[in-house]
Amino acid sequence: MLLALVCALGVNAQTPSDKAAEPKSSALSSELFYQLLLGELNARGGEPGAAYSLMLDAARKTNDPRLYQRAVDIALQARSGDSALLAARAWKQAQPASREANRYVLQILIGLNRIGETLELLKREIALADGKDRASTILGLARYFARATDKKLAAATVEQALASYLDAPATGVAAWTVIGRMRLEADDASGALHAVRKARELDAKSEPPALLALAMMGAKVPQAEALVKEYIEDKPMPEVRMAYVRVLLDAQRYAEAAAQLQLVTAEKPDHAEAWLIRGVLELQEGNPAVAERSLKQYVELALAKRNGTPSVDAGRGLTQAYLSLAQIAEQQKDFVQADAWLQRIDSKEDVLNAQLRRAGLLARQGKLEDARQLIRSQPEVSPADGRQKLAAEIQLLRDSKQYPAAYELLAQAASTNPEDFGLAYDMAMVAEKLGKLDEMEQLLRSVIAGKPEDPHAYNALGYSLAERSTRLVEAKQLILKALDYAPGDPFISDSLGWVEFRSGNLAEAQRILEAAFKARPDAEIAAHLGEVLWNLGQRDQARSIWKQGLQLNADNETLLETLKRLRVTL
Repeated sequence: MLLALVCALGVNAQTPSDKAAEPKSSALSSELFYQLLLGELNARGGEPGAAYSLMLDAARKTNDPRLYQRAVDIALQARSGDSALLAARAWKQAQPASREANRYVLQILIGLNRIGETLELLKREIALADGKDRASTILGLARYFARATDKKLAAATVEQALASYLDAPATGVAAWTVIGRMRLEADDASGALHAVRKARELDAKSEPPALLALAMMGAKVPQAEALVKEYIEDKPMPEVRMAYVRVLLDAQRYAEAAAQLQLVTAEKPDHAEAWLIRGVLELQEGNPAVAERSLKQYVELALAKRNGTPSVDAGRGLTQAYLSLAQIAEQQKDFVQADAWLQRIDSKEDVLNAQLRRAGLLARQGKLEDARQLIRSQPEVSPADGRQKLAAEIQLLRDSKQYPAAYELLAQAASTNPEDFGLAYDMAMVAEKLGKLDEMEQLLRSVIAGKPEDPHAYNALGYSLAERSTRLVEAKQLILKALDYAPGDPFISDSLGWVEFRSGNLAEAQRILEAAFKARPDAEIAAHLGEVLWNLGQRDQARSIWKQGLQLNADNETLLETLKRLRVTL
């Protein structure tokens, strides 16, 4: 730090060949050099007060902005906000035209929660910006107040500072957008909507108001989506449509997200990320052939853009694509191709996961011991890797119906990790398969006691009771509790629909299960929905749902058992 300050003040090192040259003047006298040295030594030696005083005095003597900034930084590192503010204000007074000094004072006041003192500084920040940069400066104001505790005062102060910019063509959209964002942060949804509408009146094609409306959608402001749709109707930048897709995905509105992705890939066929998400959704929706085409298109685009070492995002995307393509090949029972896709995964973070998937392929081909050996041979970089390997081996044993071996492995692991509720949950699921129902319930209740906000144990116990048509009132209470912690979860909703069916409420069961299947097409949900429809006399609809379920997972145990029990041939 001292060397940087010395260089900033114009000290010129001389080589032997420079001796005859005319010496250049320097702002750094020997006395000032000693003062800076002493200041830095105090800063490093744990005496920030002395360091601050020496550095601020040097800044005042030289009027050098770097020394003012160093004095401020020393005070901030010592968590002395008042001292930092004093130095920043001295800097601003010495250099009134300095945006950096003005910005430091502004940020320190916000950090001290003295929002009411920031109005003139905000006005100054905007005024000091170049005309061509003023709109972007305005858009950046909201970041300053991200940690402000009084959001309403912050919003009011920013709005007051922007009053003269609201109607100007060059700054109006930015000003209204920032006001809307600040109002949203202050929980004023209606005010934020008004601001977005004002911004769109000035320029309906501007991107910032649309992005704010998207943020409002994420904040559950229902009226905001209409504003987003108005914007995207005019073929916006693909990035905005992709942002809309992410909001739809977060809301589990997969069909609408898929429709938007089709528009992105039609308008911009080389948008790699859109092809990836589209392929994953198509696979999730039970369209593996279509998904395969989309995923291969993504791989082609991503590899073309690699140019040597891929970026982190590209690496993750390729891993996701390879895993999905391997899943499709596995569904088609093309285990050689599935293995080939998995072997293309080369990122260090995902190699273990790929190897575990390869073990699953071996098990599906009847090579269970080879699969277990492959899992156990994988190196463990972290304790989490060991837990992941254990979970994978247990899952292989469960999938192969080797329940006693799975139970023994879990019991061994649980004996050394008695507080691992994940192990207890897995052990409960295996205990149920072995007919140890009392032990299963005891284990699940221990999980509920240890992790009362985890929905899975509530759901598992409730579903188990419903499946056996016993204690149905309690089963429903447990499942509703699970939904309290995971609202809208389609698999927990499936459990609720099943308990309604077991309770004789067929119409309600149909309503719940249809919504669950729409939200997440899944073979097990299809099995339950089909049985409800079958009992309602809607036989053709039941067969249609079961066929969809088999397309999703032809090996699903629940679906196959249902068809066998009801003597249905598709």
